[in-house]
Amino acid sequence: MSRVIALANQKGGTGKTTTAVNLGIGLAKQGNKVLLVDADAQGNLTDSLGYQEPDNLPISLATVLTKIMMEEPYEPDEGILHHAEGVDLMPGNIELSAIEVSLVNTMSRETILRTYINTVKDKYDYVLIDCMPSLGMMTINALAAADSVIIPVQAHYLPAKGMTQLLQTIARVRRQINPRLTIDGVLLTMVDNRTNFAKDISFVLRRDYGDKVRVFQTEIPLSIRAAETSAQGKSIYAFDPHGIAAKAYQAFTKEVLEIGEKQRKRQHQTHLSR
Repeated sequence: MSRVIALANQKGGTGKTTTAVNLGIGLAKQGNKVLLVDADAQGNLTDSLGYQEPDNLPISLATVLTKIMMEEPYEPDEGILHHAEGVDLMPGNIELSAIEVSLVNTMSRETILRTYINTVKDKYDYVLIDCMPSLGMMTINALAAADSVIIPVQAHYLPAKGMTQLLQTIARVRRQINPRLTIDGVLLTMVDNRTNFAKDISFVLRRDYGDKVRVFQTEIPLSIRAAETSAQGKSIYAFDPHGIAAKAYQAFTKEVLEIGEKQRKRQHQTHLSR
């Protein structure tokens, strides 16, 4: 059973892409087959994995989605790139901006990305979708295609406060398009443990949202080394394996695997009881 997870937050700079890279490669290091999907026109995920000119790639997610909208045939592995650390990547680039506009006039516009994901997901244990920092059509498509959502939130007051709008959007997608969509949890990122302010944000987030959604036990510390990885095209495990960020992402990966295991057991029991 493949699990499709969207990493979403309409606020930029919350560590979505860094989390997608290090969670994806963390899952691969545990023996899982992982596909990372760059659904952001800025192509940051593609860039972070070493493809530093995403706009010059001959085939990207936009190419495949265009074919789906035009009802043209495509190969399931078309455009997929292979990274040295054991994950596959469906790259994204500026062409996704045009797709976002085109989707408005497309039939079944919320489920175009789901159509693509459904053709490739059987080859993978995990598909992670790195969403753009907005609640536009591409993000709605990602939520429609996903089984669950992880919400990276920067340990600052305003990003934590802005989560309400995202939770409302997820609830709306669940009601109208994708009833199986769940929230795996909120991940606190860029936590500066030297300050009381970061501790206060962690406390407030758990107090205000803890009864509605899981807040992951693991918090990702503020780390210059983690920020530097994207320029190297590597994960934190390859760049700084013994650092605090690598240990945190390892612990976070373990939490995500445990959630996946519980959900698989639940699905298996539901299947047996039918």
